[in-house]
Amino acid sequence: MTDTHENRPHESVEDSLKQVMDLLARHKLVESLVHKQEMPRQELVESLVHKQNLAELAKKLDTLHPADVAYILEALPLEERQVVWDLVKADRDGDILLEVSDAVRESLIATMDNRELLAAAHTLDTDEIADLAADLPKDVVFELMKSLDHAKRAQVESSLAYDEDSVGALMDYDFVTIRADVTLEAALRYLRMLGDLPSHTDKLFVVERDGRLVGLLPIKRLLVHDPEVHVAAVMSDEPVKFHPSDDASDAAQAFERYDLISAPIVDARDRLVGRLTVDVVMDFIRAESEADMLQAAGLREDEDLFTTVWKAAKNRWLWLGINLCTALFASRVVGAFEGSIEQLAALAALMPIVAGMGGNSGSQTLTLMVRGLALNLISKDNAKRLMIKELGIAWLNGLLWGSIMGVVTYFLYSDLPQALPLALVMSAAMLMNLIVASMAGYMAPLLITRLGHDPAFGAHVLLTFITAADRFCCAESL
Repeated sequence: MTDTHENRPHESVEDSLKQVMDLLARHKLVESLVHKQEMPRQELVESLVHKQNLAELAKKLDTLHPADVAYILEALPLEERQVVWDLVKADRDGDILLEVSDAVRESLIATMDNRELLAAAHTLDTDEIADLAADLPKDVVFELMKSLDHAKRAQVESSLAYDEDSVGALMDYDFVTIRADVTLEAALRYLRMLGDLPSHTDKLFVVERDGRLVGLLPIKRLLVHDPEVHVAAVMSDEPVKFHPSDDASDAAQAFERYDLISAPIVDARDRLVGRLTVDVVMDFIRAESEADMLQAAGLREDEDLFTTVWKAAKNRWLWLGINLCTALFASRVVGAFEGSIEQLAALAALMPIVAGMGGNSGSQTLTLMVRGLALNLISKDNAKRLMIKELGIAWLNGLLWGSIMGVVTYFLYSDLPQALPLALVMSAAMLMNLIVASMAGYMAPLLITRLGHDPAFGAHVLLTFITAADRFCCAESL
C-alpha cells in the first residue's frame, strides 16, 4: 500500500511545521470566539467547530512522512503536542514513536494506554519492536512478547540481549538469501516471486544449506550478467561482514569507509543471522553526535525542548556543580596571588588574554583528540608521537605569540618602570600557558576514556579548570 505522503509535492518540513502551527493557532482562536458567543445550542456549535478545525489539521498530518510528523511534535509545546498526537492515525503511531527523540517519545508514551501501545508495536518489524521495547512499560512488553509468534519473539529477545551500542542491537532480520549453485535466471525468478524486496536491498546474501555465508551478489551484477551464469561465478566471496557483538561505532566507520548500503551480520560459525543497513547506521551516527554535543555542554541526557522546568534543571545540575567546584578552586589559586595583582594592576588586565589564548590552543588539541579517539585513530603505538607533535606545536605557537604578547605589553605599559620585566613575564606566561593547555587538551580525553566515559564527556570543563589555574601560577612564578 502506498502512503499518501509519497505522492504529494515536495514541501520542506519547516513549511509543514508553520502550517500546523497556523492551524493550531486558528483552532484556538475560533474556539475562543465561539465560546464567548451566546447562542442557542451552544455546546453543539462548539463541538461542530472543534471537529471541523481538527479535521483539517488531521488531514494535513496524514499527508506527512512519519519523520516530518516527529519533527513537528518535537517543535511543539507539551499542550499543542498532545493535540497533534491525538490526531495521528493509530496505524502510524509506531513509526512516529521510532522517529522522535527519546525524551519526546517518553512524553508521548506516557499519554497512551496499554491497548494503544500494543497496537502501535504490532505495526512494526521485529527489529523496530526491539528498539521501542526499552521505552515501553514492563507489563506492555510482557503482553507484546506473548502475542508474537515463536520466531519473532526469539528475534526480539536476541536484539534486546545485546548492548545498545553493539551491532546486534541495530540488526535487521529482513533480508533475501540465495544459493551459490543456482543460475542468475533462477535468482531473478525467485525475486519476481517475492514481489517486494526489503528496503535498502542492494545485494543478495549467498548462503550454504546450513546458513553459512559464502558471498554476496550485488543486484547490479544480477542484472547485467548472462542469466545462464551461476551465482558462484559472479558473486563477491570477500564480503564486509560484522558480528553481533561488534561495536556499532566501528561498523558505522566501515559503512562510511566502504560506501556500504547493507552488510551481513554473522555468528561465530559464520552463519547469517541478520543484516545492517545504512538508514539504521545514519540514525546511530546522528544519535551519537547529539549525545556528544549534549555531553560537551554538560547535559547528562537527551532533553525535551519543552520539558518541565524541574526536569530541565535536574538534567543540568551535574556539570554545573562540577563547574562550581573547579571555579572555586581556581578562585583560591587567584586569591593566593592577590598581593602580586595589587602591586601591579596591569596583570589583572593582561592575564585574561593569556587565558583566552591558552583555552583556544587547548580546545584545538582537545577537539583533535576527541575526534581521533572516536574514530579509533589513536592507539598505544602512536599516542606518544602525537603527544610530541602537539608539544612541538605548543612550543612553536608559544614562542611566536608569546613574543608578540611581550612586544604589545611593552608598548602598552612603556610608561611604567616595570614595563620590560612585565613584557618578559607575559611573554613567558603565554609560552607556558599554551604548553600546559595543549597537554591538558591531550590528556583530558585520554583520562576520561580510561575512566570508561565518552572522551567528549566533561573534557572542556577539565581543560578550562587547568588553564584557569595555570595562568596565575605562571605569572606569579615568573
